[in-house]
Amino acid sequence: MTDEDWRERLAEAGELTPEVAGAILDAHGDRGSRAIEAVSEGRVKEYRDFTVVVGHEDEYVVEDGGCTCADSAYNIDEEAGERCWHALAVDIAERVGAVDHHDMWYSEVREFI
Repeated sequence: MTDEDWRERLAEAGELTPEVAGAILDAHGDRGSRAIEAVSEGRVKEYRDFTVVVGHEDEYVVEDGGCTCADSAYNIDEEAGERCWHALAVDIAERVGAVDHHDMWYSEVREFI
């Protein structure tokens, strides 16, 4: 199963099946595991202006498949299809309906954090 295949199969199933979870882990290893964990814990938040993943130390904005985390900035080879776990979590959460929607602007919420 290719990287795109798991996304398609996940969208079709609407839930994280063992087969798809295995494909995510095969394709992305620890990043995939952390993404699945974040989704299961409800840490993918969508605001009016951004989608945010709550990490263990900070919150990271994910937009158009890119992320504001250091892993994305320094370690990811996008040409090889690599994504940080925050971006993977958004991909998963969107396909299984697990995005926590907030009808407010993240830029305003962030001022209080």
